Amino acid sequence: MSVLLLFTAVCCAAPVSNAISAYVALQTGLQDDADGGIADGGSTADIPARMLAAYNKAIQQVGKYVPKCQGMRWPILAGIARVESNHAVGRNIAAGGDIRPKIYGVLLNGSGAGGNTTVFPDTDGGKWDGTASGERAVGPFQFLPSTWEGVGKDASGDKTADPHNADDAALGAAVYLCGNGRDLTKRAQLKAAILQYNHSNEYVSNVLGWIDQYTAAAKDPDLKNVTGKVRTVIEAALSQRGVPYSWGGGNAKGKSTGICCSPSGKSGESIKGFDCSGLTVYAYAKAGIQLPRTAAAQAGVGQRIPASLGTGALKAGDLVFYADAPGRDATIYHVGIYLGSGQMVNAPRPGTVVRLDAVNAMPGYAGGARLL
Repeated sequence: MSVLLLFTAVCCAAPVSNAISAYVALQTGLQDDADGGIADGGSTADIPARMLAAYNKAIQQVGKYVPKCQGMRWPILAGIARVESNHAVGRNIAAGGDIRPKIYGVLLNGSGAGGNTTVFPDTDGGKWDGTASGERAVGPFQFLPSTWEGVGKDASGDKTADPHNADDAALGAAVYLCGNGRDLTKRAQLKAAILQYNHSNEYVSNVLGWIDQYTAAAKDPDLKNVTGKVRTVIEAALSQRGVPYSWGGGNAKGKSTGICCSPSGKSGESIKGFDCSGLTVYAYAKAGIQLPRTAAAQAGVGQRIPASLGTGALKAGDLVFYADAPGRDATIYHVGIYLGSGQMVNAPRPGTVVRLDAVNAMPGYAGGARLL
């Protein structure tokens, strides 16, 4: 099991440096090729449908093996799998759940590769990790073969508990996290479960961040008390969910082809969609409000809500800002539209789509602005 903490640029920002920590003084070598990390934001749109099905299947089956476990839910498994393998994105996931090519970590032979400083003797004769010369983590949940032998379960119905099968691996992870019957609705017990999975406080914080983001994204926004122009803005933004992110894309009339290029070199020239501030321009135009085009300029419109008041001061329809140096509006790089209950409509970064995210999905909270 590995720890990946990847922070990336979004919307209108300069790139932020990467940081990678280790599991038992090692790294499995499974680096995410895509932009990712706590700064990325979590949505079901990021998860291959077959993997999401495996997570949901696991929470339905885990009670058979750990009947006293409470609170197991798919965002918990998704948080683990996001950090361990990015949900096996880029692999082929068969209808039966088998993942090919198989996912292997580095050989844990103390060579120093990938931070590997500890020797883990072979325990499976290469059955799961493809080598008899030592151990390496396997599958989308990155189990060591020795751990898998204790928790592996057959969820796919083929009479084999295979860590390279999405269904089996997800169920094994659920069983492992449940322990002897944890109540995962309690934050302290959830943290303990993740810490057992990987004994690193950085890892726990990273996974919890993803769990919180997936939890927020899975909830439908409650708009029953939202009326008038606020509702108009929110419904306009929500209507664009699934529209691609396009650097420089979007205007008062709707999605548009973007420009070249983002600080990370991503072009919107061939993508019809929105960037973060293009989405807010469009949504507020539906309520008759004209916004400046950039996130930093939008912070100068309406009643400013200082970051010092916390996210609890936000109301539905407020703009939400993020900055490289909170307190200096000139460094604002990102904007979203607050929905309430810790959620926002967000166009996160190149390669994603307009979606719901947790407000804390982005780094550098810089307060908000109320225009309605």
